[in-house]
Amino acid sequence: MTETPAPVAPDETPPIGEADVATSLEEVRALIRRAAEDNERDPAGVHLVAISKTAPAEVILPALEAGQRLFGENYVQEAKAKWPALKERFPDVELHFVGPLQSNKAREAVELFEVIHSLDRLSLAAAIAKESERVGRQPKLLIQVNTGDEAQKAGVTPDAVHTLLAECRDTHGLTIQGLMCIPPAEDPPSPHFALLARIADRHRLPILSMGMSADYPAAIQMGATHVRVGTAIFGARAKKS
Repeated sequence: MTETPAPVAPDETPPIGEADVATSLEEVRALIRRAAEDNERDPAGVHLVAISKTAPAEVILPALEAGQRLFGENYVQEAKAKWPALKERFPDVELHFVGPLQSNKAREAVELFEVIHSLDRLSLAAAIAKESERVGRQPKLLIQVNTGDEAQKAGVTPDAVHTLLAECRDTHGLTIQGLMCIPPAEDPPSPHFALLARIADRHRLPILSMGMSADYPAAIQMGATHVRVGTAIFGARAKKS
């Protein structure tokens, strides 16, 4: 395996609304292909989820026109405000929910998203199961794993994945397709990606959602099937005051 060039650093990225989205998208796609090929993987096995949170519809549009169809959002209400109209124009969009999900938002999430990356507790599984049965639609579900055991971060501990998988299946009849993680910002990401890959392999889960704008080549090296890239495509988000 060889080392792929690192993505552009976040502090070198123009803000949302000023970035050349189509050009940035093609650069990210090229880097994904390079990372996959460098690690003897088929680039078709690595799916780009363009994280469009805080990006308005007019900023997302160039990515849609360039053929991007997988998008990720962190907030149900924001997604509900902008994506139904975009989906009318681009009905083959696959929308991914990648942020923490409150149980009282399960109904809207099930109705709007094709994939939910952040299942992390039994109460949320129960809410998703109830709403999936109500609307006759079950999104693909991933369990979020807190690989760094960070108190402030969502996700189950690595040791709890087996229990949650069994409870989702046996108690609520839910099929879990994969795992997601967000490594601690201060840690090298590769050991966390490797840990998630081992857990997924142990449970024969096909989807590995890991890697973001700063570290997705490392995630691809460790087996990511889905990388979640926003800043490198749409531009830097405004920092919270």
